[in-house]
Amino acid sequence: MRIAVLGASGTVGSALVPVLAREHEVVAISRRPHPGGHDDVAWMVGDVMNPTSIHRALAGVDVVCYLVHSLGQDDFAARDRRGASIVARAAASRGVAQIVYLGGLGDESDNLSEHLESRRETEHCLAEGSVPLTTIRAGMVVGPGSAAFETILALVDRLPAMVCPRWVSTPTQPIAADDVVRYIAGVCGNSEAIGQTFDAGGPEVMTYREMIERIAGLRHKHPVIVEVPFLTPRLSSLWLRLVTPVQAGVARPLIDGLRNPTVAHDTRLLELVPFQLTSFDAAAQAAITAAANASR
Repeated sequence: MRIAVLGASGTVGSALVPVLAREHEVVAISRRPHPGGHDDVAWMVGDVMNPTSIHRALAGVDVVCYLVHSLGQDDFAARDRRGASIVARAAASRGVAQIVYLGGLGDESDNLSEHLESRRETEHCLAEGSVPLTTIRAGMVVGPGSAAFETILALVDRLPAMVCPRWVSTPTQPIAADDVVRYIAGVCGNSEAIGQTFDAGGPEVMTYREMIERIAGLRHKHPVIVEVPFLTPRLSSLWLRLVTPVQAGVARPLIDGLRNPTVAHDTRLLELVPFQLTSFDAAAQAAITAAANASR
């Protein structure tokens, strides 16, 4: 198959491209020129806001993996809706057989955060076209470059004591970046995945407080965590801006989304693409080691 990866230079995309390239012809698409690094991968410049560039990039493509988001920009939700609609139309005009989208976990409710609601809207825009959509909804991706994971890692490293809002008690099901990649690769061209929506979670459900404590254990730290009821998401994101490397435009919608439980409710994806899921501690340690090596 010829598979196009939109967002190929991102956290998940950069890990997915070489995995797909083992068995498929891959077109890696990013907004800026990329030096490549894989002789068997064709790198192209394409912006989902630019219909011409996307139409050109999808020539001869069978499957599109959509890994794009606009967090960090004030109008990220509107941009993501527009980008998804442009890709859906371009995919239809090019005769693409399947779009695979990595969305976000979260209960179907009217109380989703702006970030998670945007993930749902993007999903709907991609599904509006004639190309069948396969959606994988995942929680926090644990891997190098993941903004959510790196935010929590920075909190552990920089603060001996933390005053945290209610979201530290919210249940979540983080998943290793490598496991997300295996799921995406496993549904590409899979007839049983066409038109389906799947939940994807790691092997453990935990609260964000437990996650912080687990990472602290790996870092041989013992932070004091105090929960308070009055620290709003907005204040939380401003606080994070002071103590983490994540820019405020990204931190605020991410932190706002932590109020929503992100737990997988079905196991159909693991049955369709069976493998041994990576434990949280193993995934976190691998991400910490990769980040340390990259900074040398």
